[in-house]
Amino acid sequence: MPVIDALLWMLIGHALADYPLQGDWLSKAKNHTLSLVPGATIWPHALLCHAAIHAGAVKLATGSWLLALLELAAHFAIDFAKCTGALTYGQDQALHVACKLLWALLILVALS
Repeated sequence: MPVIDALLWMLIGHALADYPLQGDWLSKAKNHTLSLVPGATIWPHALLCHAAIHAGAVKLATGSWLLALLELAAHFAIDFAKCTGALTYGQDQALHVACKLLWALLILVALS
C-alpha cells in the first residue's frame, strides 16, 4: 500500500474516531476534570477506550500494531493535556495530524 494511501486512511480514521465515534458522552467521560458518575472515577477507562478506537483506525490503515500502540499512547497523552487546559482544540487537532504524518514517515523509513 502506498504511504499516501495509509496517511489518507489514517486521517479519515481520525475524523471518524474523533467525531461520530466519540459522541458527547465519551467526550465528557474521558475528561478527568469532569465527574459524570458521582463517586466513580471513569475517565481513565473512557480515555483509554477513546485512544484505542484511534489506535484501531491506525492499525486498519497501516497494518502495523507498533504504529497502533504509538497512536494509543500519543492520543491518550494529547487528549489528557487538552482536558487539563494545556492545549486548545486547534492545538489538539494539529498534534493528532502531526502524529499521522510521523507514522507515515516511519513507514517510509521502514520501507527504505
